[in-house]
Amino acid sequence: MAAEVVHGHPAEVLLRAAEHADLLVIGSRGRGDLAGLVLGSVGHAVLHHAPCSVAVLPPPPPA
Repeated sequence: MAAEVVHGHPAEVLLRAAEHADLLVIGSRGRGDLAGLVLGSVGHAVLHHAPCSVAVLPPPPPA
């Protein structure tokens, strides 16, 4: 794993990075209840257009 700052639209940047990946892991919006189950526009685009598997992880529970 490596950290890198990339400029551009988040969905486009993630999809470009996914071209060479086996798995792309993204976070959900984490708004709780029903709203927490809904993906934002970036998550939706990545989930439907990524060339690899995508895992959508919920935020950790509050401490």
